[in-house]
Amino acid sequence: MRITIQMIIHTDDQKIVKDISCLERQELSAETLGLTLEEAKVITSGIQETMTAYQVSQYTSNQRACRCCGKPRLIKGYNPLIYRTLFGILHLKSPRLLECDCQKHEKSSFSPLTKILHEHTAPELLYLESKWSSLMSYGTTVKLLEEVFPVHIHPSSVFDNMVKVSTRLEEELGKEQIMYIEGCQQEWDALPRPGAPLTVGLDGGYVHAREDNNRKAGWFEVIVGKSLQEDCSSKRFGFVVSYDTKPKRKLYELLKKQGLQNNQDITFLTDGCDDVRELPLYLSPKSEHIIDWFHITMKITVIKQMVKGMSFSPKLNIKKLDIEEGLERVKWCVWHGNVFKALKKLESLGFTLEDLIYEEDLVQKSEDSKEYKLWKAVDELQEYLKVNSPFIPNYGERYRYGEHISTAFAESTVNEVISKRMVKQQQMRWTKKGAHQLLQVRIKTLNEELRPAFETWYPNMKKKDYSSLPLAA
Repeated sequence: MRITIQMIIHTDDQKIVKDISCLERQELSAETLGLTLEEAKVITSGIQETMTAYQVSQYTSNQRACRCCGKPRLIKGYNPLIYRTLFGILHLKSPRLLECDCQKHEKSSFSPLTKILHEHTAPELLYLESKWSSLMSYGTTVKLLEEVFPVHIHPSSVFDNMVKVSTRLEEELGKEQIMYIEGCQQEWDALPRPGAPLTVGLDGGYVHAREDNNRKAGWFEVIVGKSLQEDCSSKRFGFVVSYDTKPKRKLYELLKKQGLQNNQDITFLTDGCDDVRELPLYLSPKSEHIIDWFHITMKITVIKQMVKGMSFSPKLNIKKLDIEEGLERVKWCVWHGNVFKALKKLESLGFTLEDLIYEEDLVQKSEDSKEYKLWKAVDELQEYLKVNSPFIPNYGERYRYGEHISTAFAESTVNEVISKRMVKQQQMRWTKKGAHQLLQVRIKTLNEELRPAFETWYPNMKKKDYSSLPLAA
């Protein structure tokens, strides 16, 4: 059996029939039923070549006539134009037209094709390269595209296109501001009824750094977050701490997309670090800022583990059980929001441990000793609670009412946004710029916002229903 694939092009006065491919089949089997992947590649590539040749010819012929006097413009010559698409590279003949003498022009000639094909990469290909490279390595993206489509791509071009998309997304952001709260209480009261309360968790992760050929560049921090709202899909955001210049603007735009109003309740959960704690300030007049309970209890747990690994001299009036019970009381006080009492107990515990360091038999213990490390950990916990005391609520009460007290959902976001692509088994080192650019595209992909962004840039990319179109006879 022989099957001929033809393409029919209808014009105003004629019908053009072009042969695309010829398929041969012998006996029916699982391998010969329908189209193979290679046959599909050949057919789609052939359809595109025929289709684009007619499109270019029709468009350039329509541009020949002068818009002022209607006279046909002369062709100065042809230039090759390479255009990369999902179904192969197009080598187009781009005519250069001489301007008509009926009016004065800045240039004597122009190329009509370059005005509409100035990027040399089809939006659909640019979209898939950006989307897939944000989810997997650049090399794997190339292998996947070449496996499915009749294209030949280099990983460097995928990276370059991802950078272009990321740069364009960044340029669309407004200017960074310290405060985003606008209006007064009277205006906020006049707003329509707000949506469900928002809960935003912020946390940080670390990415292996690269600086030229220096393989000991260390790590740099990336802040990520997730915004939750009842009956709505969650949204993510992220940035490189020491590189991004608009972190607060990114968070604000994220909340605006979820319908944030100035009369809407919103809760921010952070780990208490300076860069994370200050990020959500002045975004909403009805915001509540809370330190994550998980980070507090983990700090106390680490200190308790340090106590278990120590042995105190019988000569000293210090018992391991007393220290452990003291830490438990501190934890109980913080759980019920009594920071003042927790700080008093930590202060008392710190004096006890300080006496241990400077006992006559243990004069001037070095900083490497277990006693000194334990005292230092208690002192750091005391300072941590003191700095973050305004943001420590009654965790027990919130827990009983079913409200969030932990950034566990933000911890999973660190794994989802950073670790799966940049850390773990990905043996790569990243520059701050490269990591930040990839991060913006990855977040748009995870939030399902990348396709809508492309449809805004390229309106004709919007999905259309072709099922209702009549087939040619």
